[in-house]
Amino acid sequence: MHYRRLGRTGLKVSELSLGAWITFGTQLDDNLVSDLIHTGFDQGINFFDNADIYANGQAETMMGKAIQDLPREALVLSSKVFWPTMPGPNGRGLSRKHIVESLNASLKRMQVDYFDLYFCHRYDPDTPLDEICQTMDLLVRQGKILYWGTSMWEASQVAMAIGTAKQYNLIAPVVEQPQYNMVHRNRVEIELEPLVKEYGLGLTTWSPLYFGLLSGKYNEGIPLGSRATLDDVAWINDDITPERVGTIRKLTALATELEMTTAQLALAWILRRKEISSVITGATRLEQLDENLMAAEMVNKLTDDVLEAIEQIIEEFKKPAD
Repeated sequence: MHYRRLGRTGLKVSELSLGAWITFGTQLDDNLVSDLIHTGFDQGINFFDNADIYANGQAETMMGKAIQDLPREALVLSSKVFWPTMPGPNGRGLSRKHIVESLNASLKRMQVDYFDLYFCHRYDPDTPLDEICQTMDLLVRQGKILYWGTSMWEASQVAMAIGTAKQYNLIAPVVEQPQYNMVHRNRVEIELEPLVKEYGLGLTTWSPLYFGLLSGKYNEGIPLGSRATLDDVAWINDDITPERVGTIRKLTALATELEMTTAQLALAWILRRKEISSVITGATRLEQLDENLMAAEMVNKLTDDVLEAIEQIIEEFKKPAD
């Protein structure tokens, strides 16, 4: 496993990490969650990503149980706040009240005293940026979080948060968590790139396999038990069109030529970009986790000719709006 600095900070995170979205508390039981986390840790993963909204808090509870026999100082744990998790008008958003109450609830579910990373899960137009920055600064100084960041914020919003923090001499956000894969690219490659260069913003990207499409799992139909069969994420089916599957089959053929899987090709394609601090992966089986982790050793297979071939294939892919 290779480790990368989280942007300009001194924190080092595994270049491949394990996330809890959709899988923990929805597809997996406690035993398999524990097996995945321990196997990942044994193979070098130190960053485990979560959020208060995942499976209505159950994902945090399951991860909390699984990490009890692991050394806390060896882990980089994250959670997020924004979406409704409590009753009433203050049960959502980024007000100081909701951030503090949501953080305390997440810490309790995870059975830890602090989070290494804490993300504002979406931008909140109803809360002033100075209130958000002051709250995060307070939580860092209290030792409840070590670093804070944003997830799925526009580049301009991240820049305003950094500027606001500097204006009031507060601890600024150091990381953004955007979606990034062969299909969704503009947010990272165009919009966030200036912030990465100017401020050393770290990037922990999610959905590297585009909800499973880039793994090739839907090349011959929708397998039983896959994400596309779950009611909570039924919208994934809208992206599984014959045209898109046809394009993925071409990627699969290219991956086969390179003696790797389609998923490994998609992950290696992201890992070649050094501005990415960590690629958040998901897994429902130990075999999937092992397959994903092997992608880091295949980046050197992506020659200029291979990258050009990928570009030509992806050009056929009608991109949804970023």
